[in-house]
Amino acid sequence: MKLATVAFYGFALGLLAVGLRELLTGFEENRCSMTYMFEYPEYRRVALPRRVARLYPAYGLYLYGEGLYAQETRSLKLTGAPVLFLPGNAGSYKQARSLGSVALRKAENMEGGLHFNVFTVDFNEELVALYGGSLLRQTHFLHESIKAILRLYKHLKTPPQSVVLVGHSMGGVVARALFTLPRFNANLVSLIITQASPHLAPVLALDPYLLDFYSAVRQKWVNHAKKLRNVTVLSVGGGYRDYQVRSGLTSLPCPPADPNKLSLVATAVPRTWVSTDHLSIVWCKELVLATVRAFFDLIDPETRQFTVNPEKKMTVLNHHFIRHPVRMLGESQDTSISISDFPEAWIEVNTLRLAYSTPKEGQVKYFLFALSSRRKAYSHFYCRSNNMEMTSWVYGCMHKNAPSCVRAVDLSMGTELLQPYKVLILSLSDLSSVTHLVVSASNLNGKQFTVECEWQRQESQTVSVPAPHVLSFGLTVSDVSVNSSGLLHTIKLQDFDQVYQAFRINVASQCKVHKDRLPNVYRINVPWFREDSLTTASVPSVTEISGMLHTSRPDNTSGVLLQLHTAPNCQYKVSVRTSLPRVLGQILRFCGPLVPVYTAVTLLLACGGQLSSILESRRAADMSQVVGKGLQPHKVNLPVYILHILLSCSWFQEIWSILYLPPMDALPPTTPDATFHEGVVPVEEWPLLLSPLLYILGAAVAYWGSALLRLIMRLISLILAPLHRPSVSRDCGTVSQRGQLLITLCLIVVGGLSCGPLAIVAAFLLHLYRVLRLQMTERSLSHMLNLAPRKRKEVENGTVDAESLCKSKECNGAPLLSECALQEVRDDLQLHLCLSALFTLPVMLLTPSLIHWIRNLRYSTQLDPDPCWPHAVPLIIVYMLLINCNTLKLSNSKLLPLTSCLPLPLSIAMVTFSPLHLYRVTYFLLAALVPLALCCVL
Repeated sequence: MKLATVAFYGFALGLLAVGLRELLTGFEENRCSMTYMFEYPEYRRVALPRRVARLYPAYGLYLYGEGLYAQETRSLKLTGAPVLFLPGNAGSYKQARSLGSVALRKAENMEGGLHFNVFTVDFNEELVALYGGSLLRQTHFLHESIKAILRLYKHLKTPPQSVVLVGHSMGGVVARALFTLPRFNANLVSLIITQASPHLAPVLALDPYLLDFYSAVRQKWVNHAKKLRNVTVLSVGGGYRDYQVRSGLTSLPCPPADPNKLSLVATAVPRTWVSTDHLSIVWCKELVLATVRAFFDLIDPETRQFTVNPEKKMTVLNHHFIRHPVRMLGESQDTSISISDFPEAWIEVNTLRLAYSTPKEGQVKYFLFALSSRRKAYSHFYCRSNNMEMTSWVYGCMHKNAPSCVRAVDLSMGTELLQPYKVLILSLSDLSSVTHLVVSASNLNGKQFTVECEWQRQESQTVSVPAPHVLSFGLTVSDVSVNSSGLLHTIKLQDFDQVYQAFRINVASQCKVHKDRLPNVYRINVPWFREDSLTTASVPSVTEISGMLHTSRPDNTSGVLLQLHTAPNCQYKVSVRTSLPRVLGQILRFCGPLVPVYTAVTLLLACGGQLSSILESRRAADMSQVVGKGLQPHKVNLPVYILHILLSCSWFQEIWSILYLPPMDALPPTTPDATFHEGVVPVEEWPLLLSPLLYILGAAVAYWGSALLRLIMRLISLILAPLHRPSVSRDCGTVSQRGQLLITLCLIVVGGLSCGPLAIVAAFLLHLYRVLRLQMTERSLSHMLNLAPRKRKEVENGTVDAESLCKSKECNGAPLLSECALQEVRDDLQLHLCLSALFTLPVMLLTPSLIHWIRNLRYSTQLDPDPCWPHAVPLIIVYMLLINCNTLKLSNSKLLPLTSCLPLPLSIAMVTFSPLHLYRVTYFLLAALVPLALCCVL
């Protein structure tokens, strides 16, 4: 039975390891280019008012500079447009150097001395993603920094009235939180660009301040959406390389009708097309260039500052981050085509496809495609060119005078950039007033490129493939063959619409004739969220594409499309199969916060099993045995399912509200347009269905974590044994009542006046010392036993029970050095090992707060606010009381029958109310530990 338990939890640990490996390493290599500084970067501190400096001694405001520019700005008499960078969780203010350096280099080529002044805020590298107590403080300091920045421009005739904010990680959340401040003037910020910022919900909610902060920000932006309509916000997610903040969390929780809010993934940004990890999104050259280009296009030429026109801002952001046509909307267009001197440059194309490569010598060339004979048979016109110069190249002829076009309209605005070429797809139904299409293939500069165009019937070039079921484990394959007679094929991936699905998509290309061709581009298009990904492949080749989603499909939207930009006269075979490792990776990516909850549930039920064993047999069971039995999904998950079903009934909801129970907890929604109504998180079905698997993974963490704890205790006890006198008493490591009272009072005072997590950790270490002493005593008794060899052999062989031996008269002569004394110490050791594993969970949840307090000791000796006050008081008392606890006291307690029944209902409550509010785990553990401590006293 023990071997089967080890094998089962070994298999569960293997599943967890496969999922973690896929989550942490199962993505494309980092294809970002590094940004380099051409001169030594300097950070000049900006003086703040004394009141601000006194209130926020740990924070600072700096101006970024290099070389000559740094020398020119020493006096802080600035003339540029202000940009303020906000670092995120544990982020450094020096991360602004990539944005600042690229902006400086690009400004060197601008006419009129147009440039930016890049400021950066030092938030003391605080762990605000895990400790929310500093978020409001950072927001207030940001407000003061913006006012200080604008004061630096008072000497200008037309000083800037606002500052552009660029926030990384939690810095983006702080930027949006500015508008929750009662005295903040919303006109001070008109544009916010965030990078890998978890806007939808925190990654881990380890304290209530974090969720309260998010709730205030969300309510402000949702309830006052009309007032904030002039504030433009762009949120960029990193993609699958960013395993710290999944890209679904970067979606802005704003009304879908708000046109000034954009959410997207870096893989879909034109000229970027790469996934970034959580740190490289700051220095990724491709993304930094897109940001800086947008900044220069946002400058108003009259004021030389950022424009405040919302339409202009959205036009620029759409141009650089959504689609990259030949020009921005609203710019003057040149529809003239020079034909007078080059009548021979016009060629009318009567075939279905054009493939043309320009010669080395410069020339003027136009191709004419007549529409009249193609309207009935074809629905679209497709054209692509690897001439990446974004100039007008496709026109609609309104009036033709053979052999050329006299009057034309520019149709190039629909051009889309792909990695190796630009593509334009025109719907013939939208060209009713056009008689001919004109494609320009002129290369007056002698640059060689290729143009390929064709008429298309979209229906005939679209096929559907059913996605294999997620439980097929890769054994089922869906495939389709495409005989490429066209340049574009679309494959609809049916039933691919949930984030827990993950596929390996293989595209094999084969051509009969080997010649130079434009590369293939395979694009996964997600209609409901801007998370498209592109893969470039040569011809012929076999290419594997990762089919995963950052968001689930909302209702009434079309499904995922696989677009194949192919080479003509080639064959393509597309096969789709489920990838089990990637499925596990997606489950951990989206449901990872549930694993520690189920770990806590397993350890709590193990503690309950230990108490039941003491109640029944007056002996403690082996720790590995009770932890192995802590996996009870039929007792935990089934009641949660029933609660979920009952909460869909109005009468049960009324009872729920009468009892003043909080809403049933749930993970953040995975659909991009899901909103929070009155603080209630929409509950999705699929995490509930996956809860048994998550329970198994959490139980595996508990099982092997407790095994690791036992091993560590043994190793440390071996090291510390020479420093302690051998003991043979079960009371080793205990504290006298007077000492217990004194230490408890001291820890409570320390927790109240300085840091609650510090006091809790100190109490936890005192309990660990008790475990270490029990471990030493158990080893000493095993070596010093003076029991008769015959009796010891009988006990080891199981012919004599140790408990009956302890009750017999043979044990009365040697009460200390006896087999029963060894059994008592072993029982107490197993009990305290279970308690130590349980005590570890609150300590781990409070660790970020403790780290924050340690790093800020030079500024303040008090943790303010303290997330574990006032519940730190009962937690410290419980830890101290349980130090002196043993199996004899518990077995004689009248409260033990009731206490042993509490872990199961508390575990159900923990799963119901803690997935999003992880800090509540401590509350439920405390509710189980308080009666247990009373059992040792009463």
